[in-house]
Parts: sequence; C-alpha cells; structure tokens
Amino acid sequence: MNIAKTGIAAVISFLSGTVNVWAKDTVTDVHSHIILPAYTQALESHDAALEETFPLPQWDVQKHLEFMDKAGIKTAVLSLPAPQPCFGNTEESRQLIRRLNEEAARIKAAYPGRFLFLAALPLPDVEGAMAEAEYALTTLKADGIKLASNSRGQYIGDAALDPLMAVLNRHKAVVFIHPHRPTPYAKDIIDVTPLAMYEYPAETTRGIVNMLARNVPARYPDVKIIIPHCGSFLPLALPRMRSILPAMVKNGLMEEIDWEKNLSGLYYDLAGNPTPEVIDSLLTITAPDHILFGSDYPYLPPEVHLNNLQRLKAMLAANKKLAPYAEMFLWQNADNLFAEKGNTKEK
Repeated sequence: MNIAKTGIAAVISFLSGTVNVWAKDTVTDVHSHIILPAYTQALESHDAALEETFPLPQWDVQKHLEFMDKAGIKTAVLSLPAPQPCFGNTEESRQLIRRLNEEAARIKAAYPGRFLFLAALPLPDVEGAMAEAEYALTTLKADGIKLASNSRGQYIGDAALDPLMAVLNRHKAVVFIHPHRPTPYAKDIIDVTPLAMYEYPAETTRGIVNMLARNVPARYPDVKIIIPHCGSFLPLALPRMRSILPAMVKNGLMEEIDWEKNLSGLYYDLAGNPTPEVIDSLLTITAPDHILFGSDYPYLPPEVHLNNLQRLKAMLAANKKLAPYAEMFLWQNADNLFAEKGNTKEK
C-alpha cells in the first residue's frame, strides 16, 4: 500500500484497521501528569491554585487508564505538574513531596506495566531535594526525577544545584524538565497571553540554555534529560548560541561549551501536537533515537488527546522522511531510555 498517495483520511483508516495491531497497546507516553488531592489541597491552602494562570485539570487513575486503553498507550510516565508546591516552609514542603511520591509509587505498584513515575523534589531546598532523590530512586524505585524549569526563582543550571546533579548522575537518572511560571514574570503580558501560549516554551528554553552555558549535561553525562514540547525554542536558540559563543568567550563573558557532550544526553518529547515542520526542525538538533512521544494528559479533554495521537500516527505514516521513525518515536526510544532500570518490557 502506498501510504503517501492515499490522503490523510485513508491513512487514518489504514492505521485503525490493517495495522491496528501496531497501534494498539504499544505507545509509551513520557509526558503525563499525576494530580493528587494532597497536591491540590496544598495549593488551595496557599492561595496558589491559579498560580500558573489557569486551573489544574481533574485527574484520577481510572479515567487515565480509560484514556490509555482507547489511545493504545501501554505505559504512561507520571510527573507532578506546575506549580511547585513549596511555599517557604521547608519541613512542610519535604513532607508534602514525600507523600506525593509515595502515592505515585503505590499507583505504579497497583497497575504493573501501566505507569512509571518521576519523583518530585522539594526545591529550592537543595539538601531536602538530595535526600528525597536518594529515597525516591532507591526505596520507592522511582523511574526518574521531575525538575521544574525554575523552583521559586532557582533555575536549572544554577551552581547551587550541582550537588543534586551529582546525586542524579550517580543514579544514572532520567530527568524530565517541565516549565513553570517564570520568576520574575511580566504579569500584564501573562494576563493577556496565558503561560502555555508562549512563556512555557520560552521558560523551558531559558532553563536548558542555562544548563548548557555551564556545561551541566556534559559534566553529569549519566543523567538523561527529557525536554518537553518538541524542544520548545531550542531549534532556534542553539544555532544562535553557537554563532555568538566565540565572541562571548573571547570577551570573558562565557566559558566554552562542549556541544557534543552536552547535546548527547538530551531527549525531546512530542507533546504539543507537532507538525512535520516542527519535527524536521527538531531533527536539526538531535537524532531520531532521542525523540519520544508525550501527550501532556490531562491538560486537554481526553478526546482531544486521543485525536492528537491519531493525527500524529497518521502524519508519521504519510511522511516519507518520518515514517521509518514512527515506532521509534511512539515507544521504542522511550522503552530504551527507561530499560536500564528494568522498568519497561519488550513490546
């Protein structure tokens, strides 16, 4: 069958029929969120429920499983959304994060093979974050760590986080970066244009650029970093950084960046309903084996997430350049990334 000539409707029919065995229960979703009652209650108690400028969606495990079954998602990787539930009381934050991580571990254990989880950390409390990372990765058998782009103004790449990165490097941890409201932020602009429209990709890019400028991925090479939303603005930012860096180094404003070592540890999820042009752009800064599927569930209605995944499958099948990578993007790359800890099984 010549998929390229059938048109998008025929491709969708093809995917839902002839190759349904390929589409069913094979996808690994590296970008989905767990929103527990203890988390929402903590936000409400600190008047932070709308801190990210829009309300948190509802989440429960059964509805998530129903969505996964309809979408053909075998395994979803759960992580805490924004905002960071740390409000100045160190002990309160440590206890809450511990409670959330333990509940995520229980959900993973209750549904073997369906969920993995990325532990949250009580940053900007670095000492507490190091202790929680050790506990989560050893005792709870977390599948990785979720880091906010910034935790109350402490950005990833900050020198204060180097001891934490050393812990994560020792554990060969998978680290998922997720954007949070920038600090400081332009309130008047955000009131007109919600964070998800522009600030989130800008915020992710800002944090990763900060890490690259200090050679953080190169200095901690056993940490594998997942960057969300199709790499955000990095396909545009990295060529500019490369072109400007020599002048910055010559003037003593920056250090040399080891581009190969830094970029080799970066992975990218496809959350955000990408077009072929977006994926082509992403492939200018990474290789096909570093691209992963992500849904961003439950931030859109389930039927929208489902349609987005079906559209992505159809688009990949119809694109001669991208079609050979479809299974890599949808599950193989993610399974390989998490395989060292024995958290995924051959499909």
